[in-house]
Amino acid sequence: MTASLIRTILICQLISILCSCSGLERSEQEKLRRQNCKAEYIYRGPSDIFYPIGTPEHTARTPYPWETEAHLPRITKEFFRCKGNPLNVSLLDASNPEQPTPLADCDSTHHGLPIFSNKEGVYPVLPELLNYLQKKTGRRVIITCGHRCPVHNLYADPSKDNRASKHQIGAEVDFYIQGMEDQPLEVIGLLMQYYQEHPSFKSHKDWTTFQRYDKADAHTAVQPWFNKEIFIKLYQKEEGRDIDNHHPYPYLSIQVRFDRDKKEKVLFDYEKATKGYPRT
Repeated sequence: MTASLIRTILICQLISILCSCSGLERSEQEKLRRQNCKAEYIYRGPSDIFYPIGTPEHTARTPYPWETEAHLPRITKEFFRCKGNPLNVSLLDASNPEQPTPLADCDSTHHGLPIFSNKEGVYPVLPELLNYLQKKTGRRVIITCGHRCPVHNLYADPSKDNRASKHQIGAEVDFYIQGMEDQPLEVIGLLMQYYQEHPSFKSHKDWTTFQRYDKADAHTAVQPWFNKEIFIKLYQKEEGRDIDNHHPYPYLSIQVRFDRDKKEKVLFDYEKATKGYPRT
């Protein structure tokens, strides 16, 4: 035999011995482990309960930041400013077929809002209700029409019924809620809930009870609702369309019926509509 072959045989034998020792050690360890194992019987009946488990309760998910009112702008009088634009094309008033009249839109930058207690604004209940809706839904209220000066009011809708619109005196607003465009009835329910929760009104039926308006002059398929203070109209997708409400969604209109501060009815007044706001 050569020296290299003998060396190879010796290395193989050494490896074999080492492996057999390792296997032997594992075998001995397993034998010791089994000898040291102890078993005990479990003395417990099938109906024994040592730790009673309560009925699980549903935990509401914490709203995401964009699902709360905190991320929404607070609605102020600025959201109600007239949407007249002098760049809008002139229209033809066809209410008198014998003598159609051209109509131009106003320049809303040259006039303000109606005057209330020597300040510009609208009836306070309107922004109060809309902010309440934002708080309850966590969604943004989109005001499509707030105040209208007489010029823009005529331009937006020259129909005879619109000549006495309460938009002109800051007592009406049209809106929908972003993300709830097809749920106007739920929004109306929240408006009613406002009066049921308000500490000044929740015990007065005139404020908490809403009646249905069943006269034909509402011009809506759904009968409006009203209580002592407000009048609510629901316009479907094909109803109440004008320059300001030129969108494909149902929308709601809130009119103020009663001034809670002055304790008097709110009626359209020509003088208030035409002279009740500042102009430059």
